[in-house]
Order: sequence, then C-alpha cells, then structure tokens
Amino acid sequence: MKVLLTLVCAFLLLNQPASAVTPTCEGKFANPITDICWSCIFPLTIGGTKIMSLDQEDTSNPGGALCSCNTKIGIKVGFWEPVRQVDIVRKPFCLSSLGGIDLDPGFDAPEAGRKRGDDSGTAHSFYQAHWYVNPILYWLEVLLDNACLDKSPFDIAYLTELDPIWADDELTYLINPDVTLFANLPAQAACAADCVTASAGFPNNNLFWCAGCQGSLYPLNGHVQHHIGGVQASSLLLQRLTAKMHRQGLIWSASGSEGLCGYYPKLQMGKSDYKYQMLFPVPQTQKVAGKCCQPYGRTTTVWGAGKEFPYKGEDFSYLVFRKRNCCQGALGF
Repeated sequence: MKVLLTLVCAFLLLNQPASAVTPTCEGKFANPITDICWSCIFPLTIGGTKIMSLDQEDTSNPGGALCSCNTKIGIKVGFWEPVRQVDIVRKPFCLSSLGGIDLDPGFDAPEAGRKRGDDSGTAHSFYQAHWYVNPILYWLEVLLDNACLDKSPFDIAYLTELDPIWADDELTYLINPDVTLFANLPAQAACAADCVTASAGFPNNNLFWCAGCQGSLYPLNGHVQHHIGGVQASSLLLQRLTAKMHRQGLIWSASGSEGLCGYYPKLQMGKSDYKYQMLFPVPQTQKVAGKCCQPYGRTTTVWGAGKEFPYKGEDFSYLVFRKRNCCQGALGF
C-alpha cells in the first residue's frame, strides 16, 4: 500500500500543470546608500592626471588640461558615471529593479529556460532583460549643476519581451550579420585571450565579438549557448544587451576626445567603456582586492560566489557605469 501511495504521489508531482512551475518574480529597490559601490565612480582625472583614484581601475584619458567647445574654454575631466540599470529575469515582465513588480500586459512572451543539450551535455539557457535609464548622480543631486552628467529622467527604456529579435536567432541576424564571420573555432578561441585581458585589466576592444570569460558576445539575443551559472549567464546577457543598444543607436558613447563636447553615436560597443556591479539578489558592495565592480568580460569566479541561490536568488539586477570624458566649464548649458 505504501509503495502504491508513493507511486501515485510521484505521478502527481511529475504531472503538475505548467503554472505550478512558472518562475517566480523576485526583486528589490536598490538602496542608494547601502547597495551601490560608490567607489566605482573613480578614478577622477583632470587631463591625464589622477586627482582621486581610491585604487580603482581606469582607461586612458585625453592628455592636456584645457579644452574648448563652441568657443568656450574648459578643463578636461574624466570619471565613471552610473547611468543604466539592467534586469536579467526568468519570468517575462518581471521588473526586479522595481521591487519585483510582475506586469500583466495581457499577452505572453517567451519564458526563461535552462536545459542540457542532448549531444554535448552542455547546459544552455534563455532569459528576458530590461534596460533602465537611471542617471543616479543627477537625480540624487550628488553634483549640483554639472553639465557633464546625464540628465535623462528615470525610465524603463527597453523590454526584450516586446522585441521578437531577442528570442529568435534567425531574426537577430538582421542587426548583427557579422556573426557569420566569427562562427568558427579560431574566432571563438581568441575569446580566451580576451578573458585573460579583462581579468587582468580591461577587455580588448579589437576582439569585439568576445565577452571575455563569459563567452561569445554574438548573437545579440537572450540565448546563452554555454550556461555555467546564473551569474555568468546574466553577466553575458548584460554585455549583449549593451552591445545591442549600441548597434540600434539607443545608447551613445561618452569617452575619449570625441566625448569632450557631448555624446556621440558608436554602433560597435567599446567594451572598455563600461564597468558594472550587481544590485540584486546580493548587492555587490563587499570589495575584492579593493574593488566592488568590474569591467565587462572579467571572470565571475571570484566576485560571483554566493550571488545566486534557489527561489529568491535566480533573477538579477545590475548597475552599469559608463566612462565619461567631458570638457568641464565649456558645457555650461
């Protein structure tokens, strides 16, 4: 009798309706005081000279101190501005960055999935993603009346659930046809070098088809061909979404001499222009080797330990820092 009851229970568990195993929606509003790694804003530079670094990493800056924009004279400054926020979630329309709000637009979108391939045994997965405009320095009024800051209002700028390209490899070809050039073993093997470069410093922009230790940046959609863990997969999709925003002209660059007088379009993302930190499920504020954020492509092995856990820790939210070079004083408008 006990054996019969056990078999019946097992049968019922294996034949639960799909709604019973639907991913939950988890999230949290980020506390700007306790959840943000504010040291990531540094180094602060004037010309090519570091004024304050707090042992943070930096890319090269335009040399010289003086600059001009529209006949106005200013001083060249450089810093890392927190400007965007990204959700990587299992359940469609789950806004983790807004406390786990579960939207119901009245239609379905592809849900996240994780499964193991039949032949190779390699796990692969799919996630939805959300792109927020969130210039924290501006709306917190950390630096008053500073024309170098992004002054955009907070906004949910992009939902991949509304983008059929995000879930379809063939449609993705429309925005990154160059993927055919790198669908070969030598091109993918080169990504190992990008992993080393990104883990030691910043990623190699010449290897633009690579996402460092996270794998291949292409295709620019939500399918992760080699899923190692949620932190690795979500970090990869964060980079892909940033590259996708650049490719579609929805985010502009702000670094180097070209950015001194304003933002400029750059359809091929400069990987070294970005650093990021986790906000949810575990705010990445504990420093590892003096740092609590990392460039795109850096290995997640060290900082990602313990950042993913069952049920409430399988959706992710990240804060993105963009390198900003600006002609301070000449942009007083």
